[in-house]
This record gives sequence, structure tokens and C-alpha cells, in this order.
Amino acid sequence: MICAMLDQIADQIRHTPNPTTSLDLFCGAGGLTLGLQQAGVECAVACDSWKPAADTFKLNFPGTAFLQADLSSATAHDLMRAAGLRERPTIVAGGPPCQGFSSAGRRNAHDPRNTLVAAFARVVADLSPEFLLFENVEGFLTLADGDAVVSLLDPLIEAGYSVHLRKVNAANFGVPQHRKRVVAIGSRTSEPFFPNPTHTAYGAPGAMLAGSTLPPTPTLAEALEGLPPPGKARPHAGIQDHILRPLRNGDTERAELLQPGQRMRDLPSNLQHTSYQRRAFRRVMDGTPSEKRGGAPAGLRRLRGDEPSKAITSAAVSEFLNPFEDRYLTVRECARLQTFPDAFRFAGTLSEKATLIGNAVPPMLAHALANSIVHSLTSAPLKTTSSGRLLSLVPTLSSGMSPALQNVMSRVRRRYLHEGNEPERAYAQLAFDA
Repeated sequence: MICAMLDQIADQIRHTPNPTTSLDLFCGAGGLTLGLQQAGVECAVACDSWKPAADTFKLNFPGTAFLQADLSSATAHDLMRAAGLRERPTIVAGGPPCQGFSSAGRRNAHDPRNTLVAAFARVVADLSPEFLLFENVEGFLTLADGDAVVSLLDPLIEAGYSVHLRKVNAANFGVPQHRKRVVAIGSRTSEPFFPNPTHTAYGAPGAMLAGSTLPPTPTLAEALEGLPPPGKARPHAGIQDHILRPLRNGDTERAELLQPGQRMRDLPSNLQHTSYQRRAFRRVMDGTPSEKRGGAPAGLRRLRGDEPSKAITSAAVSEFLNPFEDRYLTVRECARLQTFPDAFRFAGTLSEKATLIGNAVPPMLAHALANSIVHSLTSAPLKTTSSGRLLSLVPTLSSGMSPALQNVMSRVRRRYLHEGNEPERAYAQLAFDA
């Protein structure tokens, strides 16, 4: 149902030159590019340093210029030359690698990949597009006591951008998956809009707070509707990467016991993975040194068909069980839950494909963000000053915050909210504006 709609939108995209152009930095599989394209924005050039990402992007966007390079060394001139652009693009979009930030693994503030956030902000400041779109994992907000936030906002605000920085759940925008991400939308010329949630969702804390009267998010079962049974040795015609993989390392016995919604902790201790037992009592808590972070992983779990999926990660093909059958999710099922059309192809090994899908921005979420920017192009209030500022920071829809998040909020207030910037009103927005 979802992918049929995306395919229909994609068929309507005009292939004539479009004056609204974007650059997609750290493009990965191309989820952001696809969402922008569905909103009528043509990608002028994409950039990524990882070969499977480059190969995947070229498969699906053959008419788009591609620069396979490390953005920490690439310059604005390199990107303009690769795109053949004489004028700056309308939008620079990107999601720097998230491994150093993600709460799914150990966070390391000194991971060199984290500096790519600053590289993204530098390229935006150098290219001076009208709009910027940034995406990252939710742990981005509290990494290194807010250093990651500062490394993003400082160059942008100094360059004159008015910026919204908010945490969202992709399920509140119709993605059949609970996927919390941090999104920034900024403009050099206006006070841009930020999209309002379109759906309400069950199955994760805070998902209903976006609006209980909104239409329900599609469930996992609805998202996978229409897929045939996975092939045993080769995929069905026209549906790539939909192949049955045998359960391994004792997972057959585990799968027989796990009911929908249950995970490793619900199994007898003799059936729990050794790695799970080692970490089962290590809590992920704010204030713990980053090198010691990590907590009890979900490990093997059976998903529920009557709710949106849990967040699809690179491990989903080996840790998530189909809610109705004793088998792992296929690569194509993971792509469906990320809202990639069935015709979208992924290059590389099984592990590389799983990583590309797990790291991608869901095209449906990207489409909603892109629509908001396109609307801002013609309707957003123009800035009355050339100075940049933080328009809002929404770190949670809940009324409560962890100590670490409270500390970052205080730091943000001191750094970006000052006399003449309506600090009290703005601070209320920081905590509660949705």
C-alpha cells in the first residue's frame, strides 16, 4: 500500500530541468534524495565516500552527478564543479554518519566521524544555499554535553541561517516504523516552516503525543501487505532481495518460543545470546562515560504485526523475526519498512545492503520535510535581519527530560538565546513547541 503510493508519486516526477535543486551530502542509499525528488526538487549532485553507497545511488539515480569523496576534505568548489553548477543550489541536505552518536551502540565523542557534522555545516556556510536540511540520530542532542549541537549550529547561525532543530518520530509522518531522529531545517532568507505530524502511532513512548486525533500510522502488517513469500534461493521476479535466510545459531528454538512483541529477555537464560547476557545488566544512563555506554540490547525479537515496526537498523536482518513466520526479516521487508519502493535496488553484500537500509532516511519522512521546505520557498515570512538565530529546539514531546538533556538545553539557552531574541518565549518553545 505504502510503496504503491510512493511508486505512483515517483512516476509523476518531471524529468525536465528544475530550478529548485539540492545537494545530498553523505547520501548513503539516497533516501533523502528520493524524498526531495518526490517533492519536486532535483538533486544536482550527491556525495558519499562509501563504495556500496556510491554504487546504490548510481543504480537508482543514473542521471544525477555523483562525487565519491570524503566530505571532510571536499570543498564547496569541488561539489559545484561535480554538479556542473554555476549558481548555488536551493537546498543542501545531508545526514552525516551516525555511528558515533547512535544509542544503539557505544557513543564516542572522539570518534573522527563526529567531525563530519562540522564539515556539513562548513559546506552549507560556504555554498550559502537558501535552505538546509539535516538529519541524525536522537543521541546527537546529548553527545559530549551538547558539543555536536554546537558544532552544527555555530557555523550556520554565524552564516545567517534561521534554524529549527527538533527530534521527531518517523512514525508520526506515516513511516510504519518507530524511528526517532533529529532534524534541522534552516533558511538564509526566511523563517522556514517545520512540518506538523500527520499520523499518530502506538507502540513507543511519546508517539501518541504528536496528536491523538490524527490518522493512525500504518502497521507493520499493512506495510508488508502484497509481498509474496520470500524465495528460498532466488527472489521472485521483480522483487529483489526478498530471499528466505535459514535461522542460525540456535535461533530456531528461540523463534519457536518468542511471541509477537517478545525479545531476548523473555527467553530462558540458557537460550539467551552470550553477548546479551554480558550486557544485560549494563544500563544506558546519561552521565556515564561515553566509552562505557551501551545497555542490554534487544537481541533477537519478534515484531508485532499490529503496530509500526521497531527501528530498522543494520542488524534487523539478523535480529528481527517476522511477526507471523519463524524467520528473519528479508532485506526487501526492511526496505519496505523504510518506505523504499520495491523497484529501488541496493548494491553490495547482504551486510552492506542491510547497513545501507538501516542508515537511510526513510523517503516518506524525507518527502514530508521536503514539502515543508518547498512550501517555505514561496510562503514563509521573510527575515527582517541578516543575522542567524535558533528558531526552536524541540528535544522531546514529553514534559520530562533526562539530566543530560536538561544540561544541553541550559547550554543552548545561554549560547543562542540572548537579549532581543525573546528568551523566555523562545525557551518555552524549546521545551514544548511541537
